[in-house]
Amino acid sequence: MNKLTVKDLFELRKERTLIQIYADSPQEAAACEAAGIEMVMTSDGSDVATFRKAAPNVFLSYGLPYRVQASPTETLHAAYEVLNAGADAVYCAQGLAHVKALADEAIPVWGHVGFIPHKASWLGGFKAQGKTATDALKIFADAIAYQDAGAIGIEVEIIPSEVANELSKRLNILTIGMGSGSGCNAQYLFATDILGTNRGHIPRHAKVYRNHKAEYERLYHDAVAAFKEFRADVDSSVYPSENHSLRMKDGEFQIFLNELDAH
Repeated sequence: MNKLTVKDLFELRKERTLIQIYADSPQEAAACEAAGIEMVMTSDGSDVATFRKAAPNVFLSYGLPYRVQASPTETLHAAYEVLNAGADAVYCAQGLAHVKALADEAIPVWGHVGFIPHKASWLGGFKAQGKTATDALKIFADAIAYQDAGAIGIEVEIIPSEVANELSKRLNILTIGMGSGSGCNAQYLFATDILGTNRGHIPRHAKVYRNHKAEYERLYHDAVAAFKEFRADVDSSVYPSENHSLRMKDGEFQIFLNELDAH
């Protein structure tokens, strides 16, 4: 895979449905690149430079932390920091003024429509959006506003598939679908759901492909057993043995002792 750019994403969406995965670790990001995944998302608390080193060619987006009192200028500074560290784009949970401030500086920025987790209280809780014509029109208006503000695309989360299809057909920007049917330009899932490590609620739209939770549990108990064996070896003087130690050359130790005694 060659290093992907914004231009590449717009070209590739004509050929196939793109994939984005939220990765929790550089190892997961590296696995995404090895699997041919085009886009990786991570967010606040992650070391962007480490992710970039692990996955040098994916289109790497970083979710800027949601801070109610942050000004557009502060958001701009935060975006420059992660771009300088190796990110290709930022996801901005702030208002349109923040998105426009980023876009005006040619910083690739994603918006978000439909169900938005940090706005769950305003949306009536954790539930699907856009199920009525009125709500669907509001989502479409939000999407147009992001497009007009200069966003390169939007995450489209948990809305009816027919609404997501119309968004994707009528917008010029990219649509990244999560739980919104097959019509978006990209499909988006969290690695924790794909790999089966999610210890909380697994959303209906997620699909679990592996059971890494059981493997991690096995590795945990295996690690405990290994540490106990190490403890036992030290207690019984089995470790360290001669094989784990080194000795001075013949005569050097005596010279060392003589020098110590002389002082």
